[in-house]
Formats: sequence, C-alpha cells, structure tokens
Amino acid sequence: MRSVLVGAAVTLAATAVVWRGSGMLEDASEQLSGYYGLPPVIQGSIVAAVGTSFPELSIAVLSVVRHGAFELGVGTVVGSAVFNVLVIPGAAVLLSEGELNANRDVVYKEALFYMLSVAALLIVFSLGVIYYPHESSRLAAEIPRWVALLPMGLYGLYAFTQYADTVDYVADPEEHRGVNPLKQWGVLAVSLVLIVVAVEGFVYGAEVFAGAFGISEALWGLTVIAAGTSLPDTLVSVRAARDGRGVTSLGNVFGSNVFDLLIAVPAGIVLAGSAVVDYAVAAPMMAFLVVATVVLFTVLRTDLHLTDSEGRVLLGVYVLFLCWMLLEAAGVVGFVPSL
Repeated sequence: MRSVLVGAAVTLAATAVVWRGSGMLEDASEQLSGYYGLPPVIQGSIVAAVGTSFPELSIAVLSVVRHGAFELGVGTVVGSAVFNVLVIPGAAVLLSEGELNANRDVVYKEALFYMLSVAALLIVFSLGVIYYPHESSRLAAEIPRWVALLPMGLYGLYAFTQYADTVDYVADPEEHRGVNPLKQWGVLAVSLVLIVVAVEGFVYGAEVFAGAFGISEALWGLTVIAAGTSLPDTLVSVRAARDGRGVTSLGNVFGSNVFDLLIAVPAGIVLAGSAVVDYAVAAPMMAFLVVATVVLFTVLRTDLHLTDSEGRVLLGVYVLFLCWMLLEAAGVVGFVPSL
C-alpha cells in the first residue's frame, strides 16, 4: 500500500513539474521565435507545438532507451492525441466567451495533414508486422530504425509546407527588441531538464501501479500519463481561445499531434535501434484516434467554428473513451487483448 501511495505522490508531483517546465519552455520558445523573426504560423504550429509536445517526446524516448517499455511511450502518445482532439477543443470553447472560430487552413490543411500522420504511423506498424515479425506474438513486430525514419521524413514535409506559406512574411524588428536571447536559452535549457525529470516520475508511477494492480503500462500511458503530459497543450489552447485566437488554439492541437505521431513515437525507435510493437494494441487505439478526429473534423466543418454544445459532444466522446478503457482493464470487454 505504501508503494502505491508513493507512486501516486510521484505521479502528481511529476504532473506539477511537467506543467511548470512546459510553461517555461513555451514562454522561452515564444520569446526566441519573436527575437529571431519567425512567422506567427511557424511559432504556433511548429515551435509552440514542439514545446508543448516535449513531455510526450521525452517519455517516448526514455521508455524505450532507459526502460525498454515501448508500450508506455506509444500509449502515452496515442492517449495524448485522443485527449488533444477531444478534451482541449471542448475545454477551450467552454472556458472562453462565445464560439471557437476556425478557418479553412485549419480544417483542410492542418486537420488533413494530421490524418495523414495517423495513416503514416499505422503504415509503419503494418510494415513491421509484415516484414519484421517478432517471436512473442503473431501480431508483434520489431520495428527497425530505417522504418521509423519514414514518418520523420514526412514531418520534414510538414515543416516545409508551413514555411512555404510564409515566405513573404516580414518581421517587426521593434516588437521583440527587449528580449535577452541568452537568458531565454538558459530558461529553455532548465525547462528541458525539468521535463525529463518529471518523465522519469511518470515512468516510476506506471511501474508501481502496473505491479500493484496489474494495470498494463500501455493502459496507464493511454489515460493518466496522457492527460498529465497534455496539460501544457491545454493551457496554451485555452489561453489562446480566451484571447479570441481560435485558429491558434486549434492549430496548436493539430500541430502537437502531428509532432507526437511523426517525431515522438519514431524517435525512441531510432535512438534505441529497434523496438517491439504489439499491433493488437496499436491498431484499436489508432482506430479510435481516427474516430475522434473525424468527430472533431465534422463539427469544425459545419460552420468553421465550435459552439458550446459541440464542445460538450467532444468531451462526451472522451468520457466514452475512458469508460472503454475501464471496461478493458476490468476484463469486461476484450477489443484490445493485451491491456
């Protein structure tokens, strides 16, 4: 019982640290982006998205390289992606005044490229099952480094398309004249250290609860750790929505998910050389992620904005996701055999 209490305390502390570290990282990244004259769209969908997604990247890498538990990293990334597309837009519209406005760039470019990212990661897992089967299961695959590099190359295309849309941008040299770049780089470095320390706390909590209650690390990552690492994204998007910047709020959601799927998951495989993926777990989770994205895309496409009632629908779908995970953990249903 004592170990469970310690694990819960460490997880809560890690959540607080990752919140603080991610906030520092976001602020420093924003200041440096302005100082170096990066366009706003690059700041939002690339710099801010990478900053708020650093917890997912850290846990995906450390879970493989240090702990050999790739399921925890994949579960966290997929669970975070589900949280991002359902909870963050829903919370943003309900906690702001009025509707959450979008535009065609968000709906057609960001959302559709994000769907392409989901498909690309599924293809990577499928290639592994077909060409690199693992002896542990007929649906397990040992993904080699070169296969994991494919989605990372696709992220390069995403970054290029963002840059190509802003080639005529001219920065205002007066806007960030008072920024101290050395100080901001120092804040950035400290924030990265805090996040890495917090991630170690998340991994420890997952191991404790897995041993005490028989909860798989993948399930823990899909729910608790995913919500904890998504708190920075929630803060950024809700703040943007309250300021009337609905496009920025939604752009951060899609940009973070694109980074998580195309960089965070493959990065652990690339650094470790290879990793074993259980397709029986990955496929149902990715399928639900597609469903969640379709729901968000549908409510956005109707009038290019989100209303309070549509926000409640998104939150309701996430509640259904949590109920499904609880039923899986209790053994009532078995759509995901390994959970």
